[in-house]
Amino acid sequence: MSKDYSKYFAPSIKDARKRLQKTTNTIAYNLDEELIGIGIDKTYSIKTYGCQGNLADSEKIAGIMEELGYTLSDDENDADVIFFNTCAIRDNAEQRVFGELGRIKSIKTERPNSLIVLCGCMPQEEATVEKVRKTYDQVDIMFGTHNIHKLPEYLKEAYLTKEKIIEVMSFEGDIIENVPMKRAHNVKAWVNIMYGCDEFCTYCIVPYTRGKERSRSPEDIIREVKDLANKGYMEVTLLGQNVNAYGKDFTDSNYSFADLLNDLNKVDIPRIRFTTSHPRDLDTATILAMAKGGNIMPHLHLPVQSGSNTVLKRMNRKYTKESYIDKINELKKHVPDISITTDIIVGFPGETDDDFEETLNLVKEVDYEGAFTFIFSPREGTPASKFEDNTPNDVKKQRLQTLNKLVNEGYAKGNKRFEGRVVEVLVDGVSSKNEAILTGYTSHNKVVNFEGTKNLIGKIVEVKIEKAYSWHLKGSLV
Repeated sequence: MSKDYSKYFAPSIKDARKRLQKTTNTIAYNLDEELIGIGIDKTYSIKTYGCQGNLADSEKIAGIMEELGYTLSDDENDADVIFFNTCAIRDNAEQRVFGELGRIKSIKTERPNSLIVLCGCMPQEEATVEKVRKTYDQVDIMFGTHNIHKLPEYLKEAYLTKEKIIEVMSFEGDIIENVPMKRAHNVKAWVNIMYGCDEFCTYCIVPYTRGKERSRSPEDIIREVKDLANKGYMEVTLLGQNVNAYGKDFTDSNYSFADLLNDLNKVDIPRIRFTTSHPRDLDTATILAMAKGGNIMPHLHLPVQSGSNTVLKRMNRKYTKESYIDKINELKKHVPDISITTDIIVGFPGETDDDFEETLNLVKEVDYEGAFTFIFSPREGTPASKFEDNTPNDVKKQRLQTLNKLVNEGYAKGNKRFEGRVVEVLVDGVSSKNEAILTGYTSHNKVVNFEGTKNLIGKIVEVKIEKAYSWHLKGSLV
């Protein structure tokens, strides 16, 4: 008998807020043999929005689809199953998805047997599910961040019943191991080390869409990285909403993020990166693990969000400007050549001109070499969405322009220091403008363009930097 998924549609912010579960279930993904082959002679496409976590989730979706027998199509107009893997961090990202759902309706009209799937963070929001149910009848399957592993079941039910499949789980979350992945890159890979977030910044929807902080076992992570190394991968990026909190949920050991970095430094893979870090949980042990060098790259993305203690308190960031700067100074002491980047929000409710000036002063003091900057975007269900906000939009836009000018100077200054130096570049591919030009990234995560042959793609080569620009470096092979 088919399951009536319509009874399970409603995510709940109230339930997603709870943190009562003391232990985390680890579940081994296992595909029902009777579902193998349901995708033979069928194709799929995936459009991904948002962060690296969403990109990693799309790799799992692709892995499951290929295990079922589907093949990837570059053209959604010909795909039998069309995925929108979504982000909920800012309103403009959601509006783009709604626009895409409206556009895709013509495909559904022309090919009624095709399946439209909405997944990721947006379905974890109550209002989004209601809006899709009422307005976007073309969506056939909707699930959230906690149940990617149930995708084969949803496809089977959609084919058998021709009914809408809507199942969104609002709970603290499990860990699902052994999900197949189709990696998007041949030499660079995402590796989830933990899921969820317990920080509850007042502006952020992630703790509600991704569940509680829960760490994978170090054995599973190290095994995955070793397997990637054996397959010829050159770089791994460790993923988590707050990687610095890794291991803090373990009840049977004191294994920390610093311990994981130290153990991965022993694995024969050239490069290890990680994102994202929360300043509150960045500790001396992690800094010292980075200081050992080896395959741990000298770049850290450490979101500050604001330079005003008043704003940081309203954001519930749990640190001060002074404690943040202390950690930056400790980083620079132990990793003198480090490149530091950040995230900054302007126009947070109640932010004054003086608050904004403090942010500018912090940017100057830290000497960031890049930043992602945003105007505050209220997210329904978060405390900040109800904060009084009297700052006019034109003032917010002017603040963003002022901040970006300063940030761009930091980009240029950070690149300038590499002029005349020989750096190691992991070659990603060829320039979109000139196939004779190769492009890749340094250990400090700087983009480098240089002349070379395609056989160097996927390799680490030495390049002498001849000229620094704001957004990239230009060099020549040594």
